[in-house]
Amino acid sequence: MDGILPLWKPAGMTSHDCVWKIRKMLKTKKVGHTGTLDPDVTGVLPICLGRATKVAEYMTNDGKEYEGEVTLGFSTTTEDASGDVVERKPIERPFTRKEIEEVLHSLTGEILQTPPMYSAVKVNGKRLYEYARKGIHIERPTRKVTIYELRLLHNEQSFSGETVSFQFRVRCSKGTYIRTLAVMIGEKLGYPAHMKALTRTASGPFTQSDAIPFSVLAQHLEAGTLSDIIAPLEKGLSHLPQRQVSADTAAKLRNGAVLPTPEWWTDHQKQVVFYEGKSAIAIYQVHPRKSHVIKPVKVLQIDSLKR
Repeated sequence: MDGILPLWKPAGMTSHDCVWKIRKMLKTKKVGHTGTLDPDVTGVLPICLGRATKVAEYMTNDGKEYEGEVTLGFSTTTEDASGDVVERKPIERPFTRKEIEEVLHSLTGEILQTPPMYSAVKVNGKRLYEYARKGIHIERPTRKVTIYELRLLHNEQSFSGETVSFQFRVRCSKGTYIRTLAVMIGEKLGYPAHMKALTRTASGPFTQSDAIPFSVLAQHLEAGTLSDIIAPLEKGLSHLPQRQVSADTAAKLRNGAVLPTPEWWTDHQKQVVFYEGKSAIAIYQVHPRKSHVIKPVKVLQIDSLKR
């Protein structure tokens, strides 16, 4: 069973919970997810099965899209609705649509983020949430992320109340914390804020319309039509450069051969997926110490004699 199952993750389950449940349902151990979603977050969670687990890291690195809701007026320990209130500041004036859109525009592009204490980022060998649960606050690494698009999803021209909430859509790079983005939006508007709700609407090439809830997965298992909802592992590599090769070269790739760097390989191409027909054979990169040759990063198919 090789391929990618585009799961619709329900609220209340961790990404690891989803992997565990699918292992049990499909009676297979080779299962992996492609990017952690917090328990309260719903949405697209591609699950790699069998040989497709080899490409999980490439899907994790691909862009994501979310629809979220930020609430201005109070902040929380976890930066989302599940945490305890840290600071309150009642909204004293209406916000115009233009003000909010200008803030969203200012956060588009490359920005710096500090991960929340309640996150899975490791510092000194421990995850930040382990420190947070013990009440230990430590220095966290700031990192660059890219916001490709950040749009307001309302038609209102004015937003007012003791608290103010509005929905947004964001397309972003790997490593972006949408909870932290919600807090940053609030800071720029002059108020404490948190993320009220969040849904991942796309992960790499998989969108909300592709995603399957557990109930539908169970129906396909019972009907014996699981192959109808499993995408080929090649779909998870669609964002990488691709190159077709001959049968002779494909045989060498399956054996993990080191090959001369092709003339067409340019400096901006870090890794290339080699295909024979519609099948991905291997992922190669230029040798780090010998620029005249390329070496395998991942061999996705092996020679039939070695099976």
